[in-house]
Amino acid sequence: MVMVFEFELRCPITADLGLIRDLVRLHGRHSGLSERRLEDLVLAVNEAVTNVLDHGGKAGVVTARAERGQVVVDILDFAGLLTHDHLASAGLDHTASHGYGLWVIQNLCDEVVLERTEHGSLLSLRVRERHPAGSGDRHSAGNHDQLDGWHDDDWHDDDQRQPASH
Repeated sequence: MVMVFEFELRCPITADLGLIRDLVRLHGRHSGLSERRLEDLVLAVNEAVTNVLDHGGKAGVVTARAERGQVVVDILDFAGLLTHDHLASAGLDHTASHGYGLWVIQNLCDEVVLERTEHGSLLSLRVRERHPAGSGDRHSAGNHDQLDGWHDDDWHDDDQRQPASH
């Protein structure tokens, strides 16, 4: 008999982005994500939490769980300021020094869903264990080429929520 232990990660959003990344990485690895998908998820969560800290009410909760071959991470922002218009207008402006977060999130995750709840804005990020070969969707390797240089280890050790210089 094989025992499978499933668990849910739940932690408050704090300025300790390193801890949040480590917890999400541990959960994703335990849930069976490939290294590439794991790093996609960690970076996307880092961006979402950074947005809560920079633009939201500075308070919220990160919850992660494994679900049918994927990992789902919910970022609840108690301020509830994130809207569907923000997601729809997210783009990649090569002349800007910041503002890539929502674009990065949408291009690294297999599905991004925003819900308005009585507790605030709930952003759900879904990442499959592995990309299907030749999937041809917007999450193919081509978009990773645009993200070269934006990796989890590019964040300063002091976690001031700014990417390192390239």
